[in-house]
Amino acid sequence: MRGGRRGSGPWAVAAWTLAIALPLAFLALFFLWPVVSLIATGFVADGRLDLSGIPEVFGSARTWHVIGQTLMQASLATVLSVALGVPAAFVLYRLDFPGRTVLQGLMTIPFVLPTVVVGVAFSAVLGPGGPLAALGLERSLTAVIVALAFFNVTVVARTVGTFWARLDESASQAAQVMGASPVRAWLTVTLPALGPALASAAALVFLFCSTSFGIVLILGGREFANVETEIYRMTVQFLDLRGAAVLSLAQFALVAAVLVVSARLRSAGERAVQLLPDGRSLRRPTLRDVPVLAVFAATIVLLHAAPILTLAARSLRDSSGEWSVANYVALVQPPQEFPLSGSVLSAIWLSCRIAFVAALIAMVLGILIALVLSRRPASATARRGQSLFDALVMLPLGVSAVTLGFGLLLTMHRPLGIGLDLRTSAALIPIAQALVALPLVVRILLPVLRGIDPYLRFAATTLGAAPLVVLRTIDLPLLGRSAGLALGFAFAASLGEFGATSFLVRPGEQTLPVAVAELISHQAPGAYGAGLAGAVVLGMVTAGAMLIAERLRIDRSALGSRASGSWAGSRAEW
Repeated sequence: MRGGRRGSGPWAVAAWTLAIALPLAFLALFFLWPVVSLIATGFVADGRLDLSGIPEVFGSARTWHVIGQTLMQASLATVLSVALGVPAAFVLYRLDFPGRTVLQGLMTIPFVLPTVVVGVAFSAVLGPGGPLAALGLERSLTAVIVALAFFNVTVVARTVGTFWARLDESASQAAQVMGASPVRAWLTVTLPALGPALASAAALVFLFCSTSFGIVLILGGREFANVETEIYRMTVQFLDLRGAAVLSLAQFALVAAVLVVSARLRSAGERAVQLLPDGRSLRRPTLRDVPVLAVFAATIVLLHAAPILTLAARSLRDSSGEWSVANYVALVQPPQEFPLSGSVLSAIWLSCRIAFVAALIAMVLGILIALVLSRRPASATARRGQSLFDALVMLPLGVSAVTLGFGLLLTMHRPLGIGLDLRTSAALIPIAQALVALPLVVRILLPVLRGIDPYLRFAATTLGAAPLVVLRTIDLPLLGRSAGLALGFAFAASLGEFGATSFLVRPGEQTLPVAVAELISHQAPGAYGAGLAGAVVLGMVTAGAMLIAERLRIDRSALGSRASGSWAGSRAEW
């Protein structure tokens, strides 16, 4: 009784209310209001509702071309990512070989590299002067699909791999004893068992590909534009808010459908995992694994390493093709004709400061949200409210970063009557970046908190511990290094954010991704080479932050099977 009285005390109620209200207020002010306001501008004329933009936009052949391109790019990139990600999952999570853990960490880096860096890297490979320039693929559907797979093979490998590592292989072994070949046993036994994880991973990859911005902007051009880049073109080049608003609604509908499918697959996957034993068993590679190892090696070398190495090599050549560090010198001492407001050092320092503030905001809000979502309320009404809260937190995943950035620019003129015009300050940039990083932080921390044995909390409460004491002594300590991992991911994601930041940077203060994008598109002699060098610097800073974060991964054995693989497990829940 003592635990029950203390658990329902006013301080506990106030604390949980604050944990819910603070993230909701942040999302309402800096996400819902700007996005809804931007969309409303497209449907309101002279203070009255005007829906004439809907038939106007959807009656255009250009609109359907863009929507078709979006669906085609996302579908083909998803197929390629799954086809390459499954062999990677097998090698990294079912085979035992020296350096496997290190390779798992390195495979995380492609996912968090800024889209500007990857787009510039593939441009260096396929564009003029690149080793594959003769193929003529720089502005092509193929270039976009392969670049999207660059990011998302890692998503499939880690989502499916973590599930596969816990899969009991006894049924497959029994099938082989009965005469089935290894391939047939895999197709008839293992593959169906992997179904929930594969379907969930595919839904995630489709979501990420359908909302891609930087890759399509750099490699696709106008011909292969998707909905995201078309919204950007309408708002920036033509100030067509009505058309952008209609396209934003179309994108919302697409993303909502994907999120619904992903949520259902997530539930199915969680039930399947709970029914399976934690039977992770590694084995040494054999001759029959050679084809899979060859596919994995080709993926690492051709898809991931080759573009980055080509980018690094071309950044060390001047305009005459000679080896030189002139491009890096130009970043430190930029010529007057370059579109840089200062040296790259000032851009790095500004980007790191902003990313750190954004990461801290995302961490504070993410911990509060994860604590709320990790509880298991007995009331059906409370469970429905918890699910609604979870869906609201995930909304930034499905909204165009361009829409978010432009919406903030339109609405943050003395918000709520505050005398400060946030549009003239740099405060909006970390806020926008925190909104991008927040769902990622939540999905890293939530599996860890859900993996805590509920009997630990029950025992503490029975002994008289108040809810806040239970949080301080059980939940927060067990978060452990996963909080460091979440912070690293949030910092890396914020550092490379480009879509919203491109709207919010102030004259004279450029973040590094914005500076790189402006350099590679500028016509001044040497600007493209300096952009390549800037992309290398940005990639190194981001990769360094990610490698540090990977070293802070939580000890999986401390929390049991359901909390294992905090990042990969979190991706399976998206």
